[in-house]
Amino acid sequence: MPWPTFAGTSTMEGYAIDIPTTFGALLLGGLFASVLAGTVLIQVYAYFRLYPNDIPQLKVLISFVWLLDTCQTTFIWAALWDYFINFYGDAPKIDRLPWSISMTILFTAVLTFAVHCFYVHRIYRLSHKNLWITLPPAILAAARLVSAIATTDRTLHLKFFSSFRNSLWWLFTLGLALSSCVDVLITATLCFLLQSNRVGTSSLNLVIDSLIRYAFEAGSLTCLGTLVSMICWLTMRNNLIWLGVYFAVSKFHATSLLVILNTREEHRSARNHMSSDRDFPVLQLDTRRKRNTGDMLGSRSIPPESPIGSDFDSKQRVMINVQRSVHHDISDEPKSQCEFN
Repeated sequence: MPWPTFAGTSTMEGYAIDIPTTFGALLLGGLFASVLAGTVLIQVYAYFRLYPNDIPQLKVLISFVWLLDTCQTTFIWAALWDYFINFYGDAPKIDRLPWSISMTILFTAVLTFAVHCFYVHRIYRLSHKNLWITLPPAILAAARLVSAIATTDRTLHLKFFSSFRNSLWWLFTLGLALSSCVDVLITATLCFLLQSNRVGTSSLNLVIDSLIRYAFEAGSLTCLGTLVSMICWLTMRNNLIWLGVYFAVSKFHATSLLVILNTREEHRSARNHMSSDRDFPVLQLDTRRKRNTGDMLGSRSIPPESPIGSDFDSKQRVMINVQRSVHHDISDEPKSQCEFN
């Protein structure tokens, strides 16, 4: 029996369902997450094409992030299959919390933690192994992972959104808040450390400016996605808009990591281009034969019997024009520790 609809709301056996904010939010969130998953795949392919000589640890990290992202996308579509196929026409099942939704929470947290670890490692190196700067984001990232694991464990036992909203709202909120704090702290720390690494070399400063811009944009994107999901969760817990937004959070983190790594060649090219475009004195050794002695020393001619004239032919003299030359090698510039390799 079809459900009668009124302004986007379906009713059946006493249940009122707001289709756009439940099924619609899940469908749009899943589609958007799938588009971002395709972007991540393209970035991964570009990474392995551009940087085949990267250290094995970095290649393992990228492969791990891509695997987690693929699994998370698979779980999203498994959840959509449950809602749109297995639960089709069964209105009370909208309150069901499929195990695949719990897995998306877990895989999002693990992927986010892997990306945070990469940035924490960069902070550790840029700060010259300063633990006072490195430990705060590392501890917050670990706490966020622990809260996500606890949330996943509880959702597997509760199995209903109503129970999840009533008993675990604080734990899920804590995880989102910790994730936002880590993003803000990492972004601020990276920008500060990169700014403090400025030197007098303009080409290196250009690289640092680009890295600061990318770090700020990447951190802002990931933090914004988490904040929007948390705000929707706190203000509209009776619908699933927060979950649709949450599907894309891990994609933002994976994309930010890959964009930072894939733009290294662009930074190096810009640095080399800046170095090659500098103005330096041109080094030449110019020897030209003059036929008129007056051309050499103005209108005054030098007698052949003079000390100077005795060394040169009176009719043909050689003028040597020496200009100092400088060879600039960009390899002499200070090595940058700012590149994300």
